[in-house]
Amino acid sequence: MNRRTTVIFTSALALVGGLALGGCSSADASGGTAPELKVSGAFIPEPVNRDMAGGFLTLTNTGGADATLTSVSSDVSDDVQMHETKNQKMQQVQSFDVPANGELKLERGGSHLMFMALKRELKQGDKVRVELRFKDADAVTVEVPVEARTHNPAKAADAHQHH
Repeated sequence: MNRRTTVIFTSALALVGGLALGGCSSADASGGTAPELKVSGAFIPEPVNRDMAGGFLTLTNTGGADATLTSVSSDVSDDVQMHETKNQKMQQVQSFDVPANGELKLERGGSHLMFMALKRELKQGDKVRVELRFKDADAVTVEVPVEARTHNPAKAADAHQHH
């Protein structure tokens, strides 16, 4: 190759390499990275009555952008509500924020899901299909186990830390 061919070839390689690297970026149009969501610790305590049940889980966002949980659906209820507890009062909310590199904990005594007008009786050992939908991320579907009425992983974790 002569010098001119080498310069053109090298410039073309640099251009192709730059395009390839640009295509590998995880940045979205707003310049941040997309939310990356994972569900853990999900459970529904066996309901005391047949009409409604509470749901609890932790949503972890390891991405660089916030996510907003906007709705929840399930095979056991046509009306799954999101509730928060503030000043010891429960109220329905339209969304929950899941901060970038953070988490949303839905737990007993705090924010949680409410499955209203249950379509079937839920017993310990059952699984409930739940779909979480977000304003700014793909939906997440999870199989949530029905646990004992007294199941409370937060209290179990506290007990383990005190030993």
